[in-house]
Amino acid sequence: MIPDDHPRAASLMTREKLVDGFKRNIVVAEGLIAHGRGEAFDYLLGEKTTEMAESAVRAAAALLLISKNAVLSVNGNAAALCAKEIVELADITGAKIEVNLFYRTEERERAIKAELERHGARQVLGVGEKASARIPELSSERRRVDPEGILVADTVFVPLEDGDRTEALAKMGKSVITVDLNPLSRTARAANITIVDNLVRVMPALVQKVSALKGKD
Repeated sequence: MIPDDHPRAASLMTREKLVDGFKRNIVVAEGLIAHGRGEAFDYLLGEKTTEMAESAVRAAAALLLISKNAVLSVNGNAAALCAKEIVELADITGAKIEVNLFYRTEERERAIKAELERHGARQVLGVGEKASARIPELSSERRRVDPEGILVADTVFVPLEDGDRTEALAKMGKSVITVDLNPLSRTARAANITIVDNLVRVMPALVQKVSALKGKD
């Protein structure tokens, strides 16, 4: 039990979600390490959303709305932390949802798909044989994408990404939006729009901003 008045309550709840995701085969052990690294950067931000991040969220919301074929790429950590908001964002923008993993097994893919469907996702791409296309220049399992999803997308949202795929997507001419607490990472530097903030703060803000901008010129 985590008391609401605990000074680290939000951070501890986030950790609990990831541990739960690990137990349910959504998150891998390496994902727990990656979160700890990101959390260290969040301390430097004072665990608050900066004005720069707010501007980036607005830009990301606008880009998702004007894109003709946007795809939200989901890994284990993102699914464990923000499945509800991912589904909401897809519904509001008309974007597709695709599972894409570095540590890929079909069991994990299906566990993440089930988590997204539990929160209302009607279609989840990139699972099993659906991930039959390949991103050039990549040798990791990240290269496998859905021919109806990331392969043909004009904009790809890649929160908590590893840099090699972000660079490859940019070379393919796609617009890339990322959420990365480390502004010096390859992902942060290669993306078109980088939101330097914690994903658990970004996703509700992004859903809210998209809702506010939708229908505007």
